[in-house]
Amino acid sequence: MGAEPNGQPRAVAVVGTGEIGRSWIRVFARAGYETRAWDPEPEQLASAWEWMKAELKRARKEQGLRKRVVRSEREHVVRCATLQEAVDGVIWVQESGPEVLEQRRPIFAQLDKLTPPKAVLASSTSMLDMTAIAKGLSGANRCVIAHPVNPPHIIPAVEVVGGHRTDPLVLRRAVRFLERLGLTPVLLRGYVTGLLLHRMEAALVREALHLVKEGFASPEAVDAVMRDGLGLRWALMGPFAVGNTSTDGGIREFFRRYRPVFERVCADLCGDLTLTPEVVDQLAKSVDGTWRRVSRAQQRAWRDDMVGRIRHLKEAHPVKPPDPDD
Repeated sequence: MGAEPNGQPRAVAVVGTGEIGRSWIRVFARAGYETRAWDPEPEQLASAWEWMKAELKRARKEQGLRKRVVRSEREHVVRCATLQEAVDGVIWVQESGPEVLEQRRPIFAQLDKLTPPKAVLASSTSMLDMTAIAKGLSGANRCVIAHPVNPPHIIPAVEVVGGHRTDPLVLRRAVRFLERLGLTPVLLRGYVTGLLLHRMEAALVREALHLVKEGFASPEAVDAVMRDGLGLRWALMGPFAVGNTSTDGGIREFFRRYRPVFERVCADLCGDLTLTPEVVDQLAKSVDGTWRRVSRAQQRAWRDDMVGRIRHLKEAHPVKPPDPDD
């Protein structure tokens, strides 16, 4: 087994192997780390292992992943029977448990006692404050949130933020480590409920639900506007950068010109939204009808494959400044 730049062993632990945790296993394993996986429910760990084998098989068949790469990734995964076995001597722990503070605090208390003093203790949470999770821990200085976009083995952005007692040096170490995994760490200046991703997502989905609930648009229309409209531009540049390209004068001119429109629309946006079972059922019937001939597993596989293609396309064709000699 290799070592980190500082000579530490290349071993990490994934604690909790649900939909997020199992994806983290692939992130660490394909980066060459001995990845020790543990879950308090043995059947969940077994399910995660079967999922991983199926995903690797699909990637080999449909994406041309080489056999030796598949074998290497599988060989880097160690399924552990106890938490102690999983975290012994690791440099990083990625916890992906329920979004319940009363459950996460005991987990972090155990991790703080069982792990090496310099190991970073990271949580995948986006809804809980690390200040509250690590309250009273002697090792609160090494606790961080590393919230991924689901699934992290496909989508690279990871939001990083500490608690009130997190050491700034630990945050910098966390960012560098995530970069070595091939991810895109996004360092936040402080905790806010939902962090960046879920807050922006919730704002958009809230309005989408309002438009459907009030009968202004169908779920298919909302998805089409995002899929074949806003989403195409935002996938490349993000909302502010898109605004910067929408007028010849850049983002200053964009917001100066369209400020009255934005203010009027913002004033008209829905406020509180009651998400009734009837609305959820209406959405489910619509979405199920749209995808009735494609299983959810096939939907995920297609989604992941297309995200990978978009990422490769962006990497192969970056924006380049003009040649000064031209």
